[in-house]
Amino acid sequence: MGRLGVTEILIILAVVLLLFGGKKIPELMKGLGSGIKEFKNAAKDEQPADKKTEETK
Repeated sequence: MGRLGVTEILIILAVVLLLFGGKKIPELMKGLGSGIKEFKNAAKDEQPADKKTEETK
């Protein structure tokens, strides 16, 4: 599968707009943004097992 061009991205955005409507899209993007933020925070807080055992010694 190749790269997505501008035309393909515009078609995808048009389909999403038709499916969800103009009012739902900001809510979806807000939810997506907060989910990504929570994932980054969880990944940042998670330490590898080796470092955790070294700190307890």
